[in-house]
Amino acid sequence: MDSHSRFVAYLKVILPLAALALLSTLFLLSSSIDPEGTLPFARKEIEARVRGQQITAPFFSGTTDGGDEINVSARLARPGGQGGLAEAEALDARLKLAKGGEIALRSQTGSIDPQSDRASFAGAVEITTSTGYTVRTEQLDATIGTFHASTPGAVRATGPVGELTAGQMEIAAKNPGGPMHMVFKNGVKLIYDPKKSPER
Repeated sequence: MDSHSRFVAYLKVILPLAALALLSTLFLLSSSIDPEGTLPFARKEIEARVRGQQITAPFFSGTTDGGDEINVSARLARPGGQGGLAEAEALDARLKLAKGGEIALRSQTGSIDPQSDRASFAGAVEITTSTGYTVRTEQLDATIGTFHASTPGAVRATGPVGELTAGQMEIAAKNPGGPMHMVFKNGVKLIYDPKKSPER
């Protein structure tokens, strides 16, 4: 047998042994890895996702019938069960008015009904306007297409003329396509602060 034949015979033995050694090394390394420790999500988060469907950071934008631009976002949303309303957490809505100015709404939770074009903001609701008003209440119900919003309960507000409380508040246009107005109703009490009054 010449040297070439002996070399080929050696390779037939050495190469399979080298392959086995490499495979055994891979198995040894993989056995030291904790499969649970490499998961990119916390166990509680995985369990929450398995229990129910949800959408992370949903976003909606559109234009109302009066030409106002509206953008609504949330931290997450879940579909309603058995015909119920879709629920959302950390709602944030911004309304850019066609006649000028902006209104921003924030709440801890809320619900959306696409069929009736209605939305509800609940839990520490805060409404701020570009005219300097900040309104706080526990619930605000609104229609998206025309953006008519009202509170079923009391509100507290601060603004350029002072502080006020009221049994209800409404945000709407007096006439279709007209400018938005914030109207306070039912036992309005105003604490006038001359320091906040606009200079003449």
